[in-house]
Amino acid sequence: MRAADRPIAKLLLDRWSPRAFDGSDLSSEAIERLIEAARWAPSAFNLQPWRFGVVRRDTPSWNEALGLLVPFNADWARWASALVFILSLRCMPGQDPGARIPSYSHSFDAGAAWTYLALQATSMGLSCHAMTGFDVAQAERFVGATRDMRIEAIVAVGRQGRRDDLPEPLRHREHPSGRKPIGELMIEIAAAPAKTGG
Repeated sequence: MRAADRPIAKLLLDRWSPRAFDGSDLSSEAIERLIEAARWAPSAFNLQPWRFGVVRRDTPSWNEALGLLVPFNADWARWASALVFILSLRCMPGQDPGARIPSYSHSFDAGAAWTYLALQATSMGLSCHAMTGFDVAQAERFVGATRDMRIEAIVAVGRQGRRDDLPEPLRHREHPSGRKPIGELMIEIAAAPAKTGG
């Protein structure tokens, strides 16, 4: 069982990234609930610079989508119910009509959307595992990404399966991971001393 060093919402501790999925199908309604949650994430200027490409396991494009993953990921992700491609938009509207300028926070904002999706999945009794081990160029072609888009991750979504069904090397890793202590992560920045006249 995970234990937080300070009181936090239980949902945050319940969320983790298993690799064992049960191979069952997910309804369109369930997937749309995940995307609905993700679209409520915060973003700079409320531009919502994210897009979601969804491939369900019961569709003809499933095997092609799996083939984009590195073999290590494809070996376990094939039992997921869906793969969700999370894309961010690198540019945002400029001041001049039709102008596009680089967005500083596109990846940051898409990461927030992914978090909302993952927490919604947990609240529904589902599991998610985000991956960056995939063929980027082929994945861009697969989803029809424009030059303005970056594929941040591919997320396996589904119902958690049995650890014993995983390949042997992965079974001992199939448990919620811990976290570094707050002291290693938080840097407290003291206020600068006030300047005196002179």
